[in-house]
Amino acid sequence: MAISEFKLPQGVSAHEFKSPVLLAEGLALKVARQLSEAIDTKGCATLVVSGGRSPVAFFQHLAKQTLEWSKVVVTLADERWVPVEHADSNAGLIKRYLLQGPAVKAKFLSLYSVSASLEEAAQQADRLLGELLSIDVLVLGMGDDGHTASLFPGSPNLAEALQADGTRRCWPMLAPTVPHQRLSMSRALLASAQYTALSISGQSKLTTLSAALAGDDVAAMPIRAFLQPTLEIYWCP
Repeated sequence: MAISEFKLPQGVSAHEFKSPVLLAEGLALKVARQLSEAIDTKGCATLVVSGGRSPVAFFQHLAKQTLEWSKVVVTLADERWVPVEHADSNAGLIKRYLLQGPAVKAKFLSLYSVSASLEEAAQQADRLLGELLSIDVLVLGMGDDGHTASLFPGSPNLAEALQADGTRRCWPMLAPTVPHQRLSMSRALLASAQYTALSISGQSKLTTLSAALAGDDVAAMPIRAFLQPTLEIYWCP
């Protein structure tokens, strides 16, 4: 099975690469172009990325791109509620692999805060995200269960977080894997991005994507909320 065999919704396009390295390079070039265009247009740009292990090569390639990094704001679509020093911290991942070299000049907004509870941390992140003028570039991933960001099927706050017209920007979410406690941007905020890419690799992700395209229950597979016109899917075996 290859993504070229899929019948994608109108306006959704796919880019197929032969290896993860080539995908990372191609995505980094596209993201850099989009950020440069935003800077040229309005003098600044906002990039929202996803964490986990998959984006490391993409981060490394993006950090090498020629950009006016001092005019770029970087933040996360979701975060694990652990300190930045923790091995599972997405903020820590960003600092190790993306905010290096010239890219260290970018401004980073961390969703994590030391708070009494996950709800308080989400409220703090919600206030922080109010500083964003807009999202110029969003790079999403997808889990085998159809989650994206930390919008997990079955999470207690999922229905509210998936409201297309919701006003809250960040929600406390619970993942079925450790660490369970997460912070996630809402569907409404994520969907406001000017450019969105979905980066996936492997046959299992194609199987998940096929299932997502075959139905319309967003709560069952939250990635369905983003399979909309102008989405660009980046895939490799």
